[in-house]
Amino acid sequence: MILEEFAAQYRDSLPNQPGVYRYYDEEGTILYIGKAKDLKKRVSSYFNKNDHTFRIAHMVRKINRIEFTIVDTEQDAFLLENSLIKKYQPRYNVSLKDDKSYPYIVIKNEDYPRVFLTRQLIKDGSEYLGPYTSVGQVRIILNLLTTIFPLRTCTLPLSQKNIDAKKFKVCLQYHIKNCLGPCENLQSKEEYDESIRQVKDILKSNFGSVMYYLKGKMQKYAENMEFERANEFKEKIDLLTDYQSKSTIVNPKLSNVDVYGYTETETTAFINYLRIGNGVIIQTKALELKRVLDETREEMLEAAVRECSFSDNIQIDDLLLPFSIEIPVEGVSVAVPVIGDKKKLVDLATKNALYARQERINQQMTSEEKNPSFRIMKTLKDDLKLKDLPRHIECFDNSNIQGTNPVSSIVVFRDAKPSKKDYRWFNVKTVEGPDDFATMEEAVYRRYRRMIEEGDPLPNLIVIDGGKGQLSAAVKSLEKLNIYGQVPIVGIAKRLEEIYFPEDSLPLYINKKSEGLKLIQRLRDEAHRFGITAHRNKRSKSQTTSELTGIKGIGNKTFEKLIQHFKSVKKLKEAPQNEIAEVIGDSKAALVIAHFAGAQNETGQE
Repeated sequence: MILEEFAAQYRDSLPNQPGVYRYYDEEGTILYIGKAKDLKKRVSSYFNKNDHTFRIAHMVRKINRIEFTIVDTEQDAFLLENSLIKKYQPRYNVSLKDDKSYPYIVIKNEDYPRVFLTRQLIKDGSEYLGPYTSVGQVRIILNLLTTIFPLRTCTLPLSQKNIDAKKFKVCLQYHIKNCLGPCENLQSKEEYDESIRQVKDILKSNFGSVMYYLKGKMQKYAENMEFERANEFKEKIDLLTDYQSKSTIVNPKLSNVDVYGYTETETTAFINYLRIGNGVIIQTKALELKRVLDETREEMLEAAVRECSFSDNIQIDDLLLPFSIEIPVEGVSVAVPVIGDKKKLVDLATKNALYARQERINQQMTSEEKNPSFRIMKTLKDDLKLKDLPRHIECFDNSNIQGTNPVSSIVVFRDAKPSKKDYRWFNVKTVEGPDDFATMEEAVYRRYRRMIEEGDPLPNLIVIDGGKGQLSAAVKSLEKLNIYGQVPIVGIAKRLEEIYFPEDSLPLYINKKSEGLKLIQRLRDEAHRFGITAHRNKRSKSQTTSELTGIKGIGNKTFEKLIQHFKSVKKLKEAPQNEIAEVIGDSKAALVIAHFAGAQNETGQE
């Protein structure tokens, strides 16, 4: 339906009153259900605005019919919206990921109720308590309950008529004292029902009344001189006292309190719900709500509150929230605590929500993405706004001393780790004198010209050790090779760890704690170390060669034999003539000895 048609059909019919509205498509399917303090203003906003997100605009285009229900108060609209969403589950309402796989404790609706763990909620009049966060937690509670109040676990159709007809016999559970034998009328219906009432109080954390009951029983048996039975109840009191001390987490005066923690990703809200009774968590629930129409965090939290706090007829005195939302329900206090026990509860719920979010992220990650190297590369990708993950990074550095023996080095990192077999260094061929920019230009050009000729894949990122000058020189080489723009290239200046991009005069400052910056620093430091090592080796070789080139009658091959055997010029000088003669012969050995003797006399050394 086009917007003009809507204006003509609904502008006058919608009232300025609270109510619930429903959008239908051409096939009569409900698209969306919402509540409003003012139906006319709220519904009109969908059709009057032109800045809707894509999903809202998509839904509006599908609307063929609108229905609405007027109610007396905003609270009535809130509750009606909740029930209608549960009934119809419209496509464009917040998508709630149910957690029905969580364990519950059920008290069955039968003559002699059983109490056990279940994951299925059946509407048969039974009472369900939970959900609990783990099966282990439920088993601990059930073990405590059956120890203090033994109950039947069999599925026999117990009724007073069947029991009086003596249709059943006690089983092993009776003999090991896990059941008191109601099937043979060894435990009366009144006694069994009293045990069930006490079990409910424990599950709802009403420990005070249970303690009173147990102490009364202990006192009664003690007065009747039945000390063995009195001791049994004392042990039950001790068990309950120990359980209560471990369960109470905050002020025991806090009761009938619902607490919410909230965190989110771009598409999903993670909400943790805690139900507090007498200072104890008696119910917890983890919710995932998928955004459908770019809902705000307030709308997402409101949907969770509807689901958890107002879906059943339970008493609520206080709602503790991480941020403020409108809950139009009378008799319920809504607060965003900043200090004290209530703030601790909100923090606890928030911690659980954060944990749930991380668990979901971990489940969606591949084994590769869980690798620390992947995390580091992903951080660098985000820091530099790269299109691809920088799996293959190459870093260039120049080394020289006052322009002598210039060397350019390149180090290679693959998956954020050094790949030393791929390290290279270049003797500068086309540059005369100390020209750092020209040296960098030559090294980059030679490196990638060869890679292109040999068909090797180019790196995902090039890092230049230097500022704008060295970076510009490297860019010239990429332009000559027609690959500029195909490979991201940056320069890192040493003084302030500034990151420079080509054609951008302003540097980028990455957070000093970023793993992406630390990876670039490792690249730079490794290139510097490797470059210095290559330069030192070249300088040493040059010095060695210069000392031996003055010997007439000794060629390059002879030099190589001597250095290979003696390892250094110093050891060659100290060697006796006969040892040198064993390597190059008597006549050449004499020339070497004479050369060193003449050099020694010229320097005045003895």
